Amino acid sequence: MTHFTNKVAVVTGAGSGIGRALSVELARRGARLAICDVDTHGLAETEALVKAAGADVKADHLDVSQRELVLAYADDVAEHFGVVNLVFNNAGIAFTGNVEEMSFKDLDRVMDVDFWGVVSGTKAFLPHLVASGDGHVVNISSVFGLFSVPTQSAYNAAKFAVRGFTESLRQEMIINKRPVKVTCVHPGGIKTNIARNGEQVEGRDHDKLASSFDKMARTTPEKAAEVILAGVEKNKARVLIGADAWILDKFVRLTGPGYQRAVSSFSRRSGL
Repeated sequence: MTHFTNKVAVVTGAGSGIGRALSVELARRGARLAICDVDTHGLAETEALVKAAGADVKADHLDVSQRELVLAYADDVAEHFGVVNLVFNNAGIAFTGNVEEMSFKDLDRVMDVDFWGVVSGTKAFLPHLVASGDGHVVNISSVFGLFSVPTQSAYNAAKFAVRGFTESLRQEMIINKRPVKVTCVHPGGIKTNIARNGEQVEGRDHDKLASSFDKMARTTPEKAAEVILAGVEKNKARVLIGADAWILDKFVRLTGPGYQRAVSSFSRRSGL
């Protein structure tokens, strides 16, 4: 028996990266899984891995930026399993570009997936989590929800918003004595394809951007999943993943707004 045995867990963005690793690790720990992604091929691979681990799994194509579809999906999952205990709002995309360069459409796309997707997933499943009597919302922010960097204003905006939304939700659940715990996760550099699958404004070198991210990504998705689930077991308000996340969090706390000058200088030298 584990903390997750027989619990129903929903994982968005389960087709790869942290979402896949979470799904597989939850399966190994005895959870029943509802997994979804826009990447049907990747989702099918995750489904096979989860089944191989012996879990009962429901896999569905879902675009978390489509609110009505997310609301219908939550009801469908609850009807299928009879209960929902955990929701991991993990789906996300990346975009690189200066504010002056990017279009409103670029910004909207990132916010629709990375922020509104989290909000929709939380709102859609929250009544079911309350009804379970033992719910937990786990929202994936980023180390970029702790500090900002040039060319990542859209991603920063979404991840800071996820952080604020999630921290407020946790307080509300405590005040209103709801049986729902809440955790916000801030991964540092994780070895996933988010950068390679990301988009950028015209004129920026995609391969260079992806290569630069790969050099900074030190933590495996599997390790990230283990850290996240350990944080869930302990009902942590905030989970930092990777030494880089811990170091950068402390650096920002120590320097306050001064970190912006250091980051600007680094970005200028590196050409990112």
